[in-house]
Amino acid sequence: MKNTYKALKLSSTVLLIVLLFVSCDKDFNTIESDVLGKDNANFITDDRSVLITAYNKKLNGLQINNLSSNLLGFFNDPAFGKTTASVVTQITPTTFSPTFGENVAIDSVIVSIPYFSRVDPDNSPDDLGNIVYTIKDSLYGSNPIKLSIYQNNYFLRTFNPDLDVDDAQNYYSMSDAAITGTDNFAITENATINFDTNKGGLIHTVPSFIPSSNSIILTTGSGEDKTSELINPTFRIELDDTDFWKTAIIDKEGDAVLSNANNFNDYFRGLYFKAEAIGGTGNMVFLDFASTSANIIIYYSEDSTANTERVAKTYTLNFTGNRLNTFINDYSLVTLADGDQTLGDEKLYLKGAEGSMAVVDLFGPYVDANGNGVHDGLDDLRAEYIDSSSGQLKLINEAQLIIYEDTPSLNDATDSHIYDRIYAYDANNNIPLIDYNFDTTENTTTPVFSRISHLGQRIERDDNGIFKYKIRITEHLTNLVFNDSTNTKIGLALSSNVNYIANAQILNSTDNVTAVPAASLLTTRGTVLHGTNENVPADRRMKLEIFFTDPDN
Repeated sequence: MKNTYKALKLSSTVLLIVLLFVSCDKDFNTIESDVLGKDNANFITDDRSVLITAYNKKLNGLQINNLSSNLLGFFNDPAFGKTTASVVTQITPTTFSPTFGENVAIDSVIVSIPYFSRVDPDNSPDDLGNIVYTIKDSLYGSNPIKLSIYQNNYFLRTFNPDLDVDDAQNYYSMSDAAITGTDNFAITENATINFDTNKGGLIHTVPSFIPSSNSIILTTGSGEDKTSELINPTFRIELDDTDFWKTAIIDKEGDAVLSNANNFNDYFRGLYFKAEAIGGTGNMVFLDFASTSANIIIYYSEDSTANTERVAKTYTLNFTGNRLNTFINDYSLVTLADGDQTLGDEKLYLKGAEGSMAVVDLFGPYVDANGNGVHDGLDDLRAEYIDSSSGQLKLINEAQLIIYEDTPSLNDATDSHIYDRIYAYDANNNIPLIDYNFDTTENTTTPVFSRISHLGQRIERDDNGIFKYKIRITEHLTNLVFNDSTNTKIGLALSSNVNYIANAQILNSTDNVTAVPAASLLTTRGTVLHGTNENVPADRRMKLEIFFTDPDN
């Protein structure tokens, strides 16, 4: 027998009636055991569906500094619209108060920023025995973009002068393309920053930039002293204007601006990597600015004091300090807005880069079918699973959020969503659900296959091509029912890396959701899910399904 717990949302005009359904799920393993035989067992296993409420939350003003990695480029999501991502970053010398020598001449200036790559399992080592890598996990699109590198003239301060002495200054997104459509912005609590009106001179342009997954062979020396090194796929370009770097760096020998990081960051306020689409197309890639291999190296030579040959030297600057990921979003294909917290929404929009998330309310107040006042859903569930008179407990074997994808809304002929991951978190406290810590399937090499027990991967439900996600929240529900834990709302966001659980704060949030998983901000794609509104067909509606054991009294 299938039971259904009635958790009906209170509305002034509409009384929702629970629709009973248990999906025919070809990939589900039954809980009931045949070891003893159903008639001979001293317990009963069963499952039930619980009506829940899920609604959209539009995201604005997300923290864009202190991210683990950064997006650069252009991506056109077929269900949402266009996103352009640029980067503003400070640079810092690795050594201070340098002595460059006499008659210095710059040979070249190289900027290197690693991509996120891994060994390509589909390709053997090349003819020279070199390992073949792929960056397909972190590259979206294959068309070129225009990339311009400017000097940034806006000072990115480290501390917030309006707060306590050690409180960091956060920067937040301002991504609406309706503002200008071309300029990149950030905001703070009391300022709006336009990086295009604060940019300095153009340092370098790549008219047609496409990231490459090829390894790079670095050769140094000559003759018997010649050595070669193979490095992983990297954004590596030679900056044309060596005169700029001689004036900005070399000629400042002995100046206080090269004596410490604070002086330097006030003097040279950083670089602005500005991406632009070409003909409405492009690519977007993750860059690992935080890598120890991310740097700018000035290769120069000076006169030798010992002989007539010149001496080759280097001066290195890295990307430590403040770094922001700015976005320009033209979501022309969908209207993102805050949803209906009482009745739930028909469609749920999960979109990164200052887009949208969903909030799930498992046990809100409800009115029963007989109109007998307002009930607390969690209290009723506790009463059902805990018999106070006998002390008898129903045991929760498993609890799952079953979420169905609104596949037609994605407009995606290539099915690029095959590796999408939904990250569920405690939206009241901005921490992972307890089931995250119980999941032993962590994969640090390939995050798309990590935490697949708790944060189940996208699977096909039936022959009609309908896809769904299973989010296991067994420990979370067990704590709510048996350990009297506080009921919290669950946030759902699309994540490109479920191993990355840091948060991005929301500036001036108007509800209890004050942060989002930072990984969702760096997720280029968006997805559309069926929600919980009564207009959603019953066999596509998001639900909480509980599998339990009921001891035989």
